[in-house]
Amino acid sequence: MQEKLFIIALFCYLISSVKYFLYLAFRRKLLFIVANSSVAAGFVVHTAGLVMRSIQTGQGPYTSGYEYTLFFSWAIILVYLIVEIRYRIQDFGSFVVPMGFLLLVYSLTLPSETVAANPAIKLSLTLHRTLSFLGYSAFALAFGAGIMYLLQERQLKSKKFGPLFYRLPSLEVIDDINHKLVAFGFPVFSIGFITGSMLALKGKGSFFSWQLSTLPLMVTWIIYGGLFTGRIAVGLRRKKAAVWAIIGFLSVMATYFLHVY
Repeated sequence: MQEKLFIIALFCYLISSVKYFLYLAFRRKLLFIVANSSVAAGFVVHTAGLVMRSIQTGQGPYTSGYEYTLFFSWAIILVYLIVEIRYRIQDFGSFVVPMGFLLLVYSLTLPSETVAANPAIKLSLTLHRTLSFLGYSAFALAFGAGIMYLLQERQLKSKKFGPLFYRLPSLEVIDDINHKLVAFGFPVFSIGFITGSMLALKGKGSFFSWQLSTLPLMVTWIIYGGLFTGRIAVGLRRKKAAVWAIIGFLSVMATYFLHVY
C-alpha cells in the first residue's frame, strides 16, 4: 500500500513541476493554483506513505538508501511549502519541486528492504538523520535560490531583459531568501552532524571517522559554515553567496550518494 502512495505522490509532484514551469512561461493564475494544489496533495500522500513505512518497520524511515531518499524528497517539499506560505515567491516552485520529484523517482528504483537499527542508538540515529536531512533540504532550496540569483544577475549585466527577468524576484529578495535558508539549515545540520559524531564515538571509539563517506560530510559542514559566518563577518552575500550555495549543494549530493551506496 505504501508503495502505491509514493507513486501517487510522484505523479502529484510531476504535475506540479510541469505546471510551475508552465506558469513561469505563460503567467496563467490557474496554472499556479493547480501546481500548488498538486504539490500539497502529493506532500500529504507522501507523508501518509512515510508514516505507514515507520509503523511497518517500527522505526523512522532512515536505515537504507531507499528510505533516505524517500525522506530527503519529503523534506525538500516540506521546507518548500513553508517558504511558499511565508514568502509567497510564486516562481520558486519551478526551481525546487522538480528536485523533490526526481529524488522520489530515484527512490523507487532502489531496493526497499528494511534494515533494522540498533535499539540502543535508535533514538539518537533518528535525531541525527532527521536533522541532517532537514538541513540538506534547506540547502537544496538555497541551491535553487542561487540558480535564480545567477539567472537574474546575468540578465542585469547583459542588459538583455527577457520575460524571465520580470517574473523572478529582485536580486535583493533572492539573496535574502538564500541567507534565511542557510541561517536555518546550517544550525540544524550542525546539530545533526554533532549527533552523528557522538554516535561514532559511542560505536567506534572515535569522534570522527575518516572514511570516504564521511569526508564530504565534513566538507559540506565547512562550506556552509563559511557561508553562514562569512555573511556576518565579511559581508559574503549576493553573487558570492549564491555560488557558495550551489557549490555547497553539490557537496551535499556527493555526501548523499556515498551514504546511499
